[in-house]
Amino acid sequence: MAQAKTIAILSTKGGVGKTFLAANIAVALAKEKGRRVLLVDLDCNVVGDMARALDLNPTKSIIDIIALLKKQFKDIRVKDFLITHSSGVDFLVGLFKAQQVTYLDPQFIKQVFNLFTPQYDYIVVDTGTVLSELMISVLNVSNLIFLAVTPDVLSIYQTKACVDTLQLLHFPLKMIKVILNRAESPSSISWQEVRVALPCEIMASVPSDEKTVLQSINRKVPLVIDSPNSKVSLAIKKLLDDIILKEGIFIGHQEIDTIKVKEVATPAGGEFWSKMGLPAEPITGPTTADEDRDEIIILKKRIHQRLIDELDLKKLDLKVFTEHEKIKELREKAEKLVGNLLAEETSSFISNFEARRLLVKEIMDEALGLGSLEDLLEDGEITDILVNNKDEIYVERKGKLELTHKRFTSNDQVKTVIERIIAPIGRRIDESSPMVDARLTDGSRVNAIIPPLVLTGPTLTIRKFRKERFKIEELIELKALNAHMAEFLKACVISRKNMIVSGGTGSGKTTVLNVLSGFIPDNERIITIEDAAELKLGQEHWVRLESRPPNIEGKGAISIRDLFRNTLRMRPDRIVIGECRSAESLDMLQAMNTGHDGSMTTIHSNSTHDVLSRLDSMILMSGVELPIRAIREMISSAVDLIVHTARLSDGTRKIMQITELAGMSDETHINLKDVFMFKQTSIDNHGNILGEFQPTGYIPTFLDEIQMRGIPVSANIFRVEPKK
Repeated sequence: MAQAKTIAILSTKGGVGKTFLAANIAVALAKEKGRRVLLVDLDCNVVGDMARALDLNPTKSIIDIIALLKKQFKDIRVKDFLITHSSGVDFLVGLFKAQQVTYLDPQFIKQVFNLFTPQYDYIVVDTGTVLSELMISVLNVSNLIFLAVTPDVLSIYQTKACVDTLQLLHFPLKMIKVILNRAESPSSISWQEVRVALPCEIMASVPSDEKTVLQSINRKVPLVIDSPNSKVSLAIKKLLDDIILKEGIFIGHQEIDTIKVKEVATPAGGEFWSKMGLPAEPITGPTTADEDRDEIIILKKRIHQRLIDELDLKKLDLKVFTEHEKIKELREKAEKLVGNLLAEETSSFISNFEARRLLVKEIMDEALGLGSLEDLLEDGEITDILVNNKDEIYVERKGKLELTHKRFTSNDQVKTVIERIIAPIGRRIDESSPMVDARLTDGSRVNAIIPPLVLTGPTLTIRKFRKERFKIEELIELKALNAHMAEFLKACVISRKNMIVSGGTGSGKTTVLNVLSGFIPDNERIITIEDAAELKLGQEHWVRLESRPPNIEGKGAISIRDLFRNTLRMRPDRIVIGECRSAESLDMLQAMNTGHDGSMTTIHSNSTHDVLSRLDSMILMSGVELPIRAIREMISSAVDLIVHTARLSDGTRKIMQITELAGMSDETHINLKDVFMFKQTSIDNHGNILGEFQPTGYIPTFLDEIQMRGIPVSANIFRVEPKK
């Protein structure tokens, strides 16, 4: 049995004749063309107008049908919910009072329409003026969308915005048509001007005949019956001829399971980047026994190719990807185009909105993004993305590593993704420069290394950037430290103590440095220096500096050390270095010793004692020949505190020690005095580390100085509580 063709009629503002057009189109289809027609009133903004216009008094509504569907009734007699007009049109009302709109569950709209489609030739739906979830669910089951427009600036402007929104919801242009109502009225905008202003086809131009129309409305008789030979009636009948004769204007529906779209493994784009002068891998999908999934892969491949051709991406300047507004504009344009291309390639409309959204998203990710990695970047629980090679993509979630199902089709494609990330920020990677540090637009840190330095294939590591800056209260809640430790660290920052945050890779050094930097008073000038900008401070007077690698000729490099030396000429109150790795350590210590108190940095190390050895090594690497005694004296006088972090076996990150550098014990040894430390007691059945943060009983030598500055820190927080 043939299924009904559903026509949705909507407008962007009231008073344009939407309800009038819906009623007369439905009645004319039934009376003039002899078709089986169902007229549905789903205008929740103005309830009851359609029933009054047809002089009908329905007693049941769609809400009653939804109530039965929720109770899983099997045999629903649809005729019980209808009332028939004298023209032969069956009428179904959505609700009787505006307050009932919450009972019109959008999730059941498709089931409601499925009850009626086998019994009619056409279903005409009068919708509202707001693109609500309910209206979108109606449009999802429609085969044709009519936009009722009047020839005035406001109506045209709002209609154009509506078309843009529909396109961003992936409704194809070929599905959207315009009915220009009250055309050729005095002072109206011409039909030609409307056609230029709107991107979709004007299917009908209904003339203005206010007297005749009002007369039929007052009589509660549809105009096509009341005045069948009027100019308005003839225009509507001509529209019906086009509707019936031009079967191609109706978009068929294609059902695609959301799960199937999700499970189709897709590579990350290709030809676009090749045309941008970057290496690219042709977009191909894995073979599978599931024919539906194979069809989705082939479909995506065709649309991907057409997207490249339609947007003429060859002429795009690569710099567009560094400008947020331009890439946003490009993506919106591409999204609209993909929705249109989907309809053209399938000759149908994917009625499942979520499947449609996912399909468009994946095509967009492949063409303009990072392909499969985009989903991982959006997952808020993932902190690290680790691409070992084309077949191995790991993530760290809640401190634990796990292998994902994501794959690339080849190692060349992994390299393509690396190129995409680094090219917009002026970095490069090739055999002559096989390692690179970079960052994504959201601030996430990226490291890439390719053969011949890595033997298993191009490797990509992404440390995701947290959009919101951590607060000390959050770290306490996560049990990374306790309240007494937080109180002490805050006092040390405010009192301008020089601090080093140490720890292994992924132990939370940068997070702790970010939190400590947040304690710096707002009236101080802060300058941060980093290889890849990660710090996120809340203060207004903040200058961010970032190092620069050499260009393709091997020139133009600006190191952390270069930036640090320049910083000393920028009148800083505080200097924060993201990480000391080499010769800049000497400059940092000298600055700390010459009036730049309150400076902070991080260092890779396995313990607080290891920090000293690391500093020794880095200072000697600077080329300055100093005896160990001189180096240690410099460290002792420059650094006040070491905060050591670690990632434990259960994936949690904690501040393991807060240690004061309390002067020299002899010519080469610095007194390291632990103030607080984490003491592990056991491991529970789930592998979680159990323990507690404890003071050691040592009172910092600078406590009096902190208290003299008026910073309230009690000596009680350093006392060891006697065991009970």
